[in-house]
Amino acid sequence: MTRVIALLLFATLHALAAAASGPPPVTDDRGAQIALAAPPQRIVSLLPSLTESVCVLGACGRLVGVDRYSNWPDAVRALPQLGGGIDPNVEAVVALKPDVVLLARSSRVIERLEALGLKVVVLEPQTHADVRRVLGKVAEVLGGAEGQAEAERVWRAIDAAVDAAAQSQPAAARGARVYFEIASGPYAAGESSFIGESLARLGARNIVPAALGPFPKLNPEYVVRADPEVIMIGDRNAQGLEQRPGWRAIRAVRTGRICRFTADQADVLVRPGPRMAEAARLMAACLAR
Repeated sequence: MTRVIALLLFATLHALAAAASGPPPVTDDRGAQIALAAPPQRIVSLLPSLTESVCVLGACGRLVGVDRYSNWPDAVRALPQLGGGIDPNVEAVVALKPDVVLLARSSRVIERLEALGLKVVVLEPQTHADVRRVLGKVAEVLGGAEGQAEAERVWRAIDAAVDAAAQSQPAAARGARVYFEIASGPYAAGESSFIGESLARLGARNIVPAALGPFPKLNPEYVVRADPEVIMIGDRNAQGLEQRPGWRAIRAVRTGRICRFTADQADVLVRPGPRMAEAARLMAACLAR
């Protein structure tokens, strides 16, 4: 009996030691703590900015599936596409047997995935500070002692490049009143969004105040009344812009200061992640026109 008790005690202590030696739980944007027994080798990412963060931190090879909008770097284009990030194909996600699924708070399948036994980490950057924090969280998920240092190095490079884009702006480009349309509706990037923060660092003035939220849907008449000097918009949403009621009177339309971004450029601009510096350079070039 004594030997049995001793063996049970040994097994219990061994299990406790193993648990203690494992990586600490990751606290996601819900405040949930997700315990991963080991650094995940099979990752599903259902948000483009998270996909890009995984890759910039050197773990692209661990991705086994992504949402339909994840398209950078080129390596992820060959991965299985699992639908939209908000409402992905749950069966397809489960079939890939991921060690962890990364997705946004806006996703509708979080509880369902967890009920099916999958580890889910919810992360959704919306500001510059969020981008820095989420890079660190992704590094936590990936594991490895050097991950946090790499995440901080990546952030410092992004931040420095945004500063450089701002410093390159000619004095004449500063103070311009800008309307940035992110989707038809129209939906705009407000002051409190990561896009709005970048515009402010470039010396621009956003016509959409923080009080309206980061990405509000606007009445088109609001834009007419605000009379922006510069309009930034993706090609996909720009068709017929001049024909919108009253928009011909807007200063940006009258003077031709409308920056129409290609689909690839628009992807860069609307993703709060590793390519934020490239986005700042695109906006700086627009303002300097």
